[in-house]
Amino acid sequence: MAFDRSRLRGSLTALITPFSKGAVDEAGLKRVVEHQIAGGTHGLVPCGTTGESPTISHEEHRRVLELTVETANGRAFVLGGAGSNATHEAIELAQFAQKVGCDAAMCVVPYYNKPSQEGLYRHFAAIAEAISIPLVLYNVPGRTVADILPETVGRLSNIANIVGIKDAAGKIERVSQTRIVAGKDFIQLSGDDPNAVGYNAQGGVGCISVTSNVAPKLCAELQNATSAGAWDVANDINDRLMPLHEAMFCEPSPGPAKFGASLLGLCGAEVRLPVLELTDAATARVKAAMVHAGLL
Repeated sequence: MAFDRSRLRGSLTALITPFSKGAVDEAGLKRVVEHQIAGGTHGLVPCGTTGESPTISHEEHRRVLELTVETANGRAFVLGGAGSNATHEAIELAQFAQKVGCDAAMCVVPYYNKPSQEGLYRHFAAIAEAISIPLVLYNVPGRTVADILPETVGRLSNIANIVGIKDAAGKIERVSQTRIVAGKDFIQLSGDDPNAVGYNAQGGVGCISVTSNVAPKLCAELQNATSAGAWDVANDINDRLMPLHEAMFCEPSPGPAKFGASLLGLCGAEVRLPVLELTDAATARVKAAMVHAGLL
């Protein structure tokens, strides 16, 4: 059956992974997922950067994917994080995402080893070949150093099950550059909340959002407005959210998102080293931003 590309768009939340006393808080994760669905979130993205994928074990990673799919139970699109800088590990995680019922897998540009564009092409091509569900590329050069260029994305778009990209390069012009080489049907999702409206104005169709951990309803409404061409509505919502977008990265993520979720009673604020819980100044900033958005 052909993949319905209209399902992969809108507000997709880069889910936090709740912890309690050093372990994954499964009850907290279920509350987080239910809160997202109740808020109208279009999709869930477990085990990405915001889910602390660098510091959860492979066993925990698999359990978070499994539990997210079980809890969502078809009520939201599940884009399972499956990235690694080792191609064989990324393949194993992507295959597990498929096994437990994720609608698609997302794999990040390999970090630390700084592959060439040809190395990036072969990495993603190998993952795509190993699974039958759709694959979404994830470009975040601020974390990975390597940057997958539009020309390489264009080559990869010719592989049938590579359907889109989450782009956190912070370059709005990439939407047009990628569309030229990958075509209008290739799904482009912003990975940066502050530019989500502008990204969609250029031709993007959604955002994989950190802010929506705390404000799922507003983020979904913003995306719905851009989809309908109601740009004034989208900008009004974005004005409410902008201080929160910025506060989500006032200290290393996902510390601010987890603190915001704790204020909503969803889970604790616990993170894993080397990420730290927030300073007093940062907690005050997150609280003020949530008040500005009407969340507290």
